[in-house]
Amino acid sequence: MSRRPDILGEFTAEHRAVEDLLARIEADREAGAEQDRLLGQLTDLLFSHCAAEEEHLFPVVQHDVPDGGAMVFRCIHDHLAIGQYLADLQALPAGDPAPATLLRGLAELLRRHLATEEEQLFAAARKALPATARNALAERLRADRAESAEAGR
Repeated sequence: MSRRPDILGEFTAEHRAVEDLLARIEADREAGAEQDRLLGQLTDLLFSHCAAEEEHLFPVVQHDVPDGGAMVFRCIHDHLAIGQYLADLQALPAGDPAPATLLRGLAELLRRHLATEEEQLFAAARKALPATARNALAERLRADRAESAEAGR
């Protein structure tokens, strides 16, 4: 029987999904329906992912991890910047030349942010939080997501 990942494993897997979508968007240099679809998927994933981190992981890190408050502050700052990039991309009119510049900025920010979370925040959380706590957080995350899916949200 395979063991389910703890909350850090859940979020790391989502990071890989973000990187995959980002690579597919960058490979599709032509603006069009496919790039719009991929950007929509990336937007949905990022908003869901950032909200889940902020609700399920960050409060525990802020409380239980040494220097956790500062790490959480930096991550939330990045989440706000990511949200702004996504909003700016969605607001562009068709044919606007800005998407390439905005996508480059978003990609750079995302890659730096994901690496920082994994190398610093997740590493510190793994060290400070027992496996039972990380597993319990993952179960709550999965239960909340299942409940949201059932409610059609």
